[in-house]
Amino acid sequence: MSLAQHVTANEGIDRVPPDSEEDGAEEILWRTLSYDAFPPGDGAARAYAYEPPVAPVAAYKVSATRRAVQVGFAIVACWFAAGIVYGFASLKPVLIEEGVYSDLCPHDEDEESTGDGREKLPCAAQDMRLNLLFVAASVATNTSSLIAGWTLDRYGRRHCYVISGLFMMAGSVLMGLAFQVPALDGYLVAHVLLSLGGTFVFVPSFQLANAFPRHSGMVVALVTGAFDGSAAVFLLYRLAWEASGRAFAPARFFFGYAAVGALLLAGEWAVMPPRAYHSTPELERKIGWVRDAARDAHDSDEDVRSEREVRRRRSLRAERRLSKLEQIEELVGDEAQREDRVQQEEERQQASGIWGVLHGVPARRQMLTPWFVFLVLLTVLQMLRMNYFIATIRGQYRYLLKSERLAEDINHFFDVALPVGGVFATPFIGLLLNRLSVATASAVLTLFIVLIGVLNCLPQLWAGYGTVVAFVLFRPLYYSAVSDFATKIFGFGTFGRIYGTITCLSGLVNFAQSGLDALTHGPLEGDPTPINAAMAVGGTILGIVFTAYVVIQGRLFRRRLQQKEDADRVQERLELIREEREAEEAGYGTIR
Repeated sequence: MSLAQHVTANEGIDRVPPDSEEDGAEEILWRTLSYDAFPPGDGAARAYAYEPPVAPVAAYKVSATRRAVQVGFAIVACWFAAGIVYGFASLKPVLIEEGVYSDLCPHDEDEESTGDGREKLPCAAQDMRLNLLFVAASVATNTSSLIAGWTLDRYGRRHCYVISGLFMMAGSVLMGLAFQVPALDGYLVAHVLLSLGGTFVFVPSFQLANAFPRHSGMVVALVTGAFDGSAAVFLLYRLAWEASGRAFAPARFFFGYAAVGALLLAGEWAVMPPRAYHSTPELERKIGWVRDAARDAHDSDEDVRSEREVRRRRSLRAERRLSKLEQIEELVGDEAQREDRVQQEEERQQASGIWGVLHGVPARRQMLTPWFVFLVLLTVLQMLRMNYFIATIRGQYRYLLKSERLAEDINHFFDVALPVGGVFATPFIGLLLNRLSVATASAVLTLFIVLIGVLNCLPQLWAGYGTVVAFVLFRPLYYSAVSDFATKIFGFGTFGRIYGTITCLSGLVNFAQSGLDALTHGPLEGDPTPINAAMAVGGTILGIVFTAYVVIQGRLFRRRLQQKEDADRVQERLELIREEREAEEAGYGTIR
């Protein structure tokens, strides 16, 4: 699963402490989220997370209908491209039936083995080589998010969509050719290309939340849900393949799927905005500008002799200014609505318990803290565990239940539950993370880790279904929580570098999944329990340690904030006393 695909907000507030005690009070800055891991400077001192490559356009200059079409197009594009490689569990049986990598199997077991199920069983070598396709796609997705974020911030969303369309076409065509030309082993490269196409369409799609600033949270949720739903693409193909009596060949499907990339390119030039829309901070600055009535007076008025003409000109300028104010407030809401959103953000910050603990600290120093180390270790382990489960679910339950038929049933249930669970959970995840403290959210994640770890080790059919249900709910929750924790702990100013590092490291460690496959098929003789138990114990320990650290450090942080507030109040009172004494002394001098 990709870390880059789940966020809870695309804008937020950073706490920026003063450089020293003498510099005065801390500064509060509204910042826009950026995935750029290579920003100029340390990323901590800039009011905006990135400088757009070209001047953004005001959304109120584009009709609401056109903006709705643009958002709808982005959602559809993400549904068909963003995360299709994560439907690998649905595609894998098709690959096995079509004989992909069956040449790696001994001649006495490469064709006929089906156990008590309805589909062929892969030999160990074939199974590991097929799983490598998913490993490579997962690694490419996470590591490429760094490049996608950099491209988005440097060159804009349009470049990302064009790159995505080209990758989608190349990956689909290469997959089709790999099925038609046996000598061409293009499956792995094709999976990588498809994963890159998904990343380059998904990451920039969050930028379209600025098309409707008042409903940006809904846009983010819909785009995220589209990513989760995209895992159903291979499921739908497998069902069509089965319904056609396997006549709907994979080559035919993938050649046809190249049309998705072509339509992405066509739609980009036909309906999508060539430039980004103004972010909320930029619109707030515009509101301040158009409210300034002094701007109705121009230097050129001095050249006009008629006072009546001057008043007429200034009246027209005021009308245009107020008309623009009305258009902007229609986008972002009036003053009361904006204050309500600020109040909600403050409540969210207060609920977190640790908001701002490392805000304003340079990224390199943030990476040396236990906050970063614990979050990286926990995320690396959970990503490895989740992707191992996605790639090996049928093999795991084939061994645990001693039945290929029951393993097929659980696999097919998982194929449906994975996209449905992600789409279902998305609306509730934001509500949950906004209302729970980071410590409580971390405890909930730890409970999920324990639950999945225990159920995944039980050789019972009900436990298998329970594992799938818990997994498909935990997966989007965990990845959304990582981005949420990153903004609350480290801030929006360094988000790209911090989150990008976590994403990249987690992706690279996924290469270890091939080693786990070799261990499972080799010394463990197909038994996944030792690996599942080890990762469950490791995840539980890390989850408990991270939760305890958040609780302890949160209390210390709140105590420091309270002490600072008390000190500020004392200082303010002393200043008032001093001013009163100076006023009294000045009064006495006047009497004398």
